[in-house]
Amino acid sequence: MVEKITPQAHEAYQRIHASDEFAELKRSYLRFVVPLTIAFMAWYLLYVLLSIYAGDFMGHVLFGNINVALVFGLLQFVTTFGIAIWYAMFAARRMDPIADKLRDEYEEEIER
Repeated sequence: MVEKITPQAHEAYQRIHASDEFAELKRSYLRFVVPLTIAFMAWYLLYVLLSIYAGDFMGHVLFGNINVALVFGLLQFVTTFGIAIWYAMFAARRMDPIADKLRDEYEEEIER
């Protein structure tokens, strides 16, 4: 089902989309997400490539039944949760105030 949007709401959206605040919101998002995505993918690919081509290194026992591969695998989870927490804090500090302001302007404009 397609939601019908009024011309007034469409104009308000177009105005906000063209605003400097919206551009700053997109820039902030991309400045955070793109480098971290590249870094995380490189870290993940390192794990995969080491698992494929450096079996002796990854199989090295650190203590008990814990080897390097298991530690690297667990660090993938730690990294994922760390990035998620970091992003939530970044968004709350940098992006949410701008998004809240833009949403309030939009709602105010379409209620007129």
